[in-house]
Amino acid sequence: MRRTLRREAPSTVGLLADEQDFTAMRQYRTFTFDNHATYLRQAEALLRSLASQQLHTSVALFDPDEFAEFCGEEGLDPDAAASRSRFTADIAGRGARIEYTGQPLGSLLPQLINQAVRRATWEYATMLLADLGECADCAQDIGRAAFDRASRLLMHLLEDAGPGTHHLVCSVPGPDEQLLAVLHAETATAAPAHLDASEGTEFVTVLAAGIALESPGGVVLRTSAPDIPDRLRGWRLHQGLLLPLTAGEVFSAYCTDAATGEPLSPEPGVEYCAGFPIATDDPDNHH
Repeated sequence: MRRTLRREAPSTVGLLADEQDFTAMRQYRTFTFDNHATYLRQAEALLRSLASQQLHTSVALFDPDEFAEFCGEEGLDPDAAASRSRFTADIAGRGARIEYTGQPLGSLLPQLINQAVRRATWEYATMLLADLGECADCAQDIGRAAFDRASRLLMHLLEDAGPGTHHLVCSVPGPDEQLLAVLHAETATAAPAHLDASEGTEFVTVLAAGIALESPGGVVLRTSAPDIPDRLRGWRLHQGLLLPLTAGEVFSAYCTDAATGEPLSPEPGVEYCAGFPIATDDPDNHH
């Protein structure tokens, strides 16, 4: 009966993904590992063991700085295995987490790091929107209005993009760091777009931050469909609107090295197209 109950108790393993985080944890006497590669091998063996017992197992990113802060807030001794266990349980409920299904750590860790970066970007963009307050002229919440407008822009963009597999990237310069969001969507003929809800929220939040801050951001769209070349399109963000780039501007953006300014070879089998006009039903574009 205990084994049956154990199978119904989920397990989460907090992983130190890189050498720097691993080194930071070595300051604690009770953290007995002294080699990151060995630590990862043992962690992977633990994950396989848990999965072999038919336990629902997930992996979370263990951040030493967040751990130290958590211990300070909770009055815990950071140099104790029980404190690390409590922190892992805490991040399992609120942090980046990936279900373990037997995949090797070599492929799981990049996914986990990417998810953590996405979550941090969303949290930062959400904070920016929340801090903007109300419009002095109309008493409207600026962040909420920007989020609603960004949602409508994304809806119109996907509707006008037509059928195919769509890969969208929104890039917006923030006050402290560059905000980047990626969205994948599938659109069938005469059907609404199908997309991941979390990706959609992250994309809209970043776009909304650009709208509210009036940042010079932009959106690029890559559409793939059977038997035709991929199509690349782009828009620049201006006063709450996405204005289409010309085909030449799209080509220049994709075929220029951002670091050196040197030209890059065009990607084979790709058409560089002008962005199409994106309709908006906003009565006012200046909040």
